[in-house]
Amino acid sequence: MSTTEQPPVEQAGGLLDGFDWTGKIYTDGWVDAPVTIDTYEPATGELLGSAGAADAETIARASELAAKVQPEWASTLMTERIAILERVADGLRRHHDEILQWMIRESGCIPPKGSHEIGASIGQIQLANSLINATLGHVLPSITPGRTSTAMRVPIGVVGVICPWNFPVVLAMRSLAPALVLGNTVILKSDPNTPVCGGVLLARLFEEAGLPKGVLQVVCGDADTGQAMCEDPRIRMISFTGSTAAGRKVGETCGRTLKRVVLELGGNSPLIVLDDADIDVASSAGAWGSFGHQGQICLATSRHIVHENVIEAYLEALVERAKRLPVGNPATDEVALGPLINSRQVQRVQRIVDESIAQGAAALTGGKPDGPFFPATVLADVSPTMPAFAEEIFGPVAPVVPFRTDEEAIALANDTEYGLTAAVQGSVERAQAIADRLHAGMVHVNDTTVNEEPPAPFGGFGASGNGGHFGGVTQLEQWTEWQWRTSRAKGEPFPF
Repeated sequence: MSTTEQPPVEQAGGLLDGFDWTGKIYTDGWVDAPVTIDTYEPATGELLGSAGAADAETIARASELAAKVQPEWASTLMTERIAILERVADGLRRHHDEILQWMIRESGCIPPKGSHEIGASIGQIQLANSLINATLGHVLPSITPGRTSTAMRVPIGVVGVICPWNFPVVLAMRSLAPALVLGNTVILKSDPNTPVCGGVLLARLFEEAGLPKGVLQVVCGDADTGQAMCEDPRIRMISFTGSTAAGRKVGETCGRTLKRVVLELGGNSPLIVLDDADIDVASSAGAWGSFGHQGQICLATSRHIVHENVIEAYLEALVERAKRLPVGNPATDEVALGPLINSRQVQRVQRIVDESIAQGAAALTGGKPDGPFFPATVLADVSPTMPAFAEEIFGPVAPVVPFRTDEEAIALANDTEYGLTAAVQGSVERAQAIADRLHAGMVHVNDTTVNEEPPAPFGGFGASGNGGHFGGVTQLEQWTEWQWRTSRAKGEPFPF
């Protein structure tokens, strides 16, 4: 394993050069927060700093400001709103290295993952800016003489965005960019694990781009802060990405306040490998799907459902790939897998592995952590009753399950409350026939479960979401609402 020199975060320069973000949040400019939250480097446990965090009173003030400035922001020419977002995209390019270093140290990602995420965030901005070509109104026929009738897409108002730590930049930007372009104001809550790369840096990018005060406010906080956002009557929509357990609470609260909510939640995604699949290619798709970003991806390949005729060959190929993946500190070493986000996640992954082994599974490689680092792990002899099959692992673990018939493969794949993504490897006609019957919001033939493209609808079925989708074809539906307008040249009397 070779060692590369990486500049420390505090010397990265640019957005945070000479800027004191300690204990601050971005509301009506940078203000002192009522409480602070420490952020640590997962690989070393080193304290990186103390960010500001919001309480319920802070959220109330932020929503009041957001509601106050929203009408003026919505009346701003769309070309001006787009120009600001273009400057944010330019900022992502210019400050790429600084943002990347924070992502590596604060979220534990390897450099290629972080760099890809920054590029994908620019793509989300470009997609949002293309909404200038969208049709925002329709002229309707009217049954009343002299009346014009139109259906208009209008901003929702104040939008709350609650983001997780695993993709702190792009998962924020996929909501921020279209919401702002379409005239909404936004309050973004970053995750307590990534308050800087998922919050402070984003606020600085928009501030540098010239976004008016109050249009975007950025805070950090725990579940109580998120609860306050969901309960606030001035926040008319919540965009939440996170665990299914937390999503149920968000949905319940938003339901009581009758606000719009889009939930992108967990997954337990299957990769079906048919006996006519290319095993080398299939094992590559499986390894990428299970081990990328330490398996801390909602789209991760969580269950490898492999035909019994090829399962031994598949296991051998998957184990070989897993053993070749170096694990370590991505800030100092060239590694394929960095640390898990925190000790709780290490303990969770270890529990799932240990309980599955106790029930008869076999760890062919990996299975034991080294501090915050968990190696790529392959579990054989997994059955549907084991935690490794039933639970979302969110760690670099590949449970492998055999099947005999295509019907059995479909049943195993659909044997979950989740329904985010799925993939099938094999002859295209047979694989497509199976794909047609998989209960998932995204299905890929001869590909991996980890797939995302900005123009495509992104979302899941069942416990993976509430039917809302992110992506190009869904943007207008997601971030605006219909308003019917009529007009007459002059008023006419009515019967009363």
